[in-house]
This record gives sequence, structure tokens and C-alpha cells, in this order.
Amino acid sequence: MKTNSNSYTITYSVVLVLIVAFLLALTFQALKPAQDANVALDKQKQILYALNIRGLNNEAAAQKYKEVVISDDIIGEDGQVKESGKAGGTEKGFKLNSADAKNGKLAVFVCKVDGKTKYVIPVYGMGLWGAINGYIAINDDKATVFGAYFNHESETAGLGSAIKDDQAWQEQFQGKHLFAGDNHTSIALAVEKKVEDPSTQVNAVTGATLTSNGVTQMLQEGLGQYTKFLNAK
Repeated sequence: MKTNSNSYTITYSVVLVLIVAFLLALTFQALKPAQDANVALDKQKQILYALNIRGLNNEAAAQKYKEVVISDDIIGEDGQVKESGKAGGTEKGFKLNSADAKNGKLAVFVCKVDGKTKYVIPVYGMGLWGAINGYIAINDDKATVFGAYFNHESETAGLGSAIKDDQAWQEQFQGKHLFAGDNHTSIALAVEKKVEDPSTQVNAVTGATLTSNGVTQMLQEGLGQYTKFLNAK
């Protein structure tokens, strides 16, 4: 084949693209186990953050997760356990995502912190620029917040990103009530620009109204799916 012909150029390009694609696929497969492990560890650390356990290195965080998580159960919207997890679990509720939650397949992490039972519930929503999510740790009364952690994909740096970066803002949720008064039919926990009920509301992130509204909607809709579980004593 003539090296200066069009057919040679096309053939050369196709072969080169195939080789590069093969090498990229090979590299991806080689790195995937490590990537999956990093994603799982990050999720474990977020659950620990919601339980007010922070500042651990990767090895210590992985060990602490095994110690405090008693079970990663899967429940239905009827509040009943559909699949029981296990201590330090990463195979049942741990594997669920936002699509599962939309279909009524819900994760509950049963934990022990300082000898007391806590329930960690994942929530999913939308912020200003993309998806947001979080974990809410609830005391054994199933009515008050023990801790919270939020994450995002692309909120504005210095504004909406504070839901992830500002630990002091997340700590405002501690001790808040999930429900208003004796009405346990709907979640009252909310983020407001003007706090009128300090028992159920926290201050919005300054300059990030839409992100704050997204957190409120995420909490009320996400936790709302767990109402029957939360009302079961």
C-alpha cells in the first residue's frame, strides 16, 4: 500500500484508534477495582461524618465503619425490613442509590455510637447546578437528628458548596426535630432564610437560596419515604 495514498492514511488512522481504544479499555479494567474501593471508602466516610465521626485517615475510617455499623438493611416504604444487612455491611443497603430510592427500595444503616443506637438514612435531591445528596443520622427516638452530612456534584464554590464544605453549617442540624409537634405524618425539618421554628429549621446558606431550597426538598421528600419506619417504635 502506498504510504501517501488516502487508503493508507485511513487504514493507519483506524488501526491507531483501535489500539488506543484497546489500551484505554485495558487500563480502565485494571484500575476499576481500586476506583470502586475508593468510592466505597468515600461513602463509608460520609456515613461516619453524619455520625459526627471525622478526622480519621482512610484505614482508621474503614475500621471505624466496621465497628459502628451494625447492619445495612433494606426496607420498603411500609417501614418493614425486606433484606437484612450485617455488621460493617457493604452488600445490602450500602449498594442502593437514588434510583432505588425512587422505586421505594430504601437503605437504613443501624449503628451504635457510644453504646446508643443511631439510624443513618441517605437522601437525594437537586441543587442549583446538579445532584446533591446527604446522610442524616437519627437518634434512637426516631424523631431527632444526631448529625448530618451533605455532598454535591457542582454547586457554586463559596456559596452552595457550603452544604459540603462548612462543617459548622452541617452541625446546625444536630438536635433538630424531624416532625413538628405531635404531627408525625410529614417531615418538618427544613432550611429557611428566616428561622421561625428553631426546633425544626436551620439557617439557609448565605447567598445560596436555590441550593438551600434543594436541601429542604431533599430532606422532606427523602425522609418522607421513611415516615412509617420512623413512626414504628
